[in-house]
Amino acid sequence: MANSDPLIIAHRGASGDRPEHTLAAYELAIDQGADYIEPDLVVTKDLKLVSRHENELSGTTDVASREEFDYLRREKTIDGQRVAGWFAEDFTLAELRTLRAKERVPASRPANTRYNGLYQVPTFEEIVKLVRAKEAETGRTIGLYPELKHPNFMLEVEGIDMVDLVLRELRDLGIEPEDPIFIQCFEVTTLRRLNQRSDYKLVQLIRPEGGPVDEPDMRYAEMVTPSGLEELATYVDGIGPWLGYVLDPQTMAQTTLVADAQALGLKVHPWTLRKENAFLPATLQSEGGPADEGQWRLLWGAAIKSGADGFFTDNVKEFVALSKNEPR
Repeated sequence: MANSDPLIIAHRGASGDRPEHTLAAYELAIDQGADYIEPDLVVTKDLKLVSRHENELSGTTDVASREEFDYLRREKTIDGQRVAGWFAEDFTLAELRTLRAKERVPASRPANTRYNGLYQVPTFEEIVKLVRAKEAETGRTIGLYPELKHPNFMLEVEGIDMVDLVLRELRDLGIEPEDPIFIQCFEVTTLRRLNQRSDYKLVQLIRPEGGPVDEPDMRYAEMVTPSGLEELATYVDGIGPWLGYVLDPQTMAQTTLVADAQALGLKVHPWTLRKENAFLPATLQSEGGPADEGQWRLLWGAAIKSGADGFFTDNVKEFVALSKNEPR
C-alpha cells in the first residue's frame, strides 16, 4: 500500500454491520477492504485467548439469560471500577463456547440485533486461521492488531500473565515480528515488558482522560506532548490516540500531534471513526436518534487530511469509499 493511503483498521471487525468480535464481523471487514482486523483479547479459566470487548461478558453475550451459569456471577474491582457480571476468566473455553454473541450497543445499531444468537465467541487461533484463509482466497495480505485487555488486573488479581500467553500463542501460531501485526494496550508496563521480550511492533493507546492504571502518576494528556512522545518512542513503534488529540472535532482544526509523532518515527493510528449520531460530536449530529447517520464525512475527511498513518473504523466500506476521494 502506498504511503499516501492510510491503513484501514477494522475496529473489532465490521462492527457497524455485525456484532463486534465475531468471525462474521472480521470476515466482512476483510471483504470490505480492511488492511488490519482488531481483536480485543481476554483470557479463559483454562488460559485460552478469546476475543471480547471486555472480560465481563453480559454486554456482548447471552450469558445473563443462561441459568446454568448463574453461579458464576461475580463482583470484581477492575482498574478501580466495581463491575458486576460474568467474567471470561471464570469460564473454561468449553463453557464459553456455549454462549452466543449479541450486539453491544443495540440503541445505536438496531439492525445488528438481527444477528444476535448466531455466533460463538472466537478464539485468537480461529481468528488467525480465518485471516490466513482469506489471504489465500483473495491474494491480499491481512494484518492483525490485537489489544490486550486489562493485563495488569489479570496479573495482579487473577494471577494470569497475558504477556506470557500472547507471546506463546504468537510463537505457536508461527506469527513473526516482521509479519503485519501490531500489539496494542492502554497500559505502559505491559508494553515495556513486550518490548523487552520481543520485537513485535507495539502501540501505546491514549485515552482522552485519566492515565494508565499501572502507572498512577502518569497522565495520557502528557503522552502527547513532545517530551511524552520522546518517552513513548523508547518502547513502542506507534500510538493509538483518541481522535480528539489529532484534530478538534468541533472546528476540524489539526493539532501538531501527527507531525510530532511521525518526526520521532512513531506511527499514528487514531480511533475511532464511526458514522452514527451516538458517536459523533454534537455539532455533527443530524436530526433523528442515536442510530441515524450524522455528518460523519466532514469529520472523517478532516481526519484523513491530518496525515495519520491509519485509522480505526467501525465502518470499513464507507471508509474505503471516502478515502479514495480525499486528497492527503
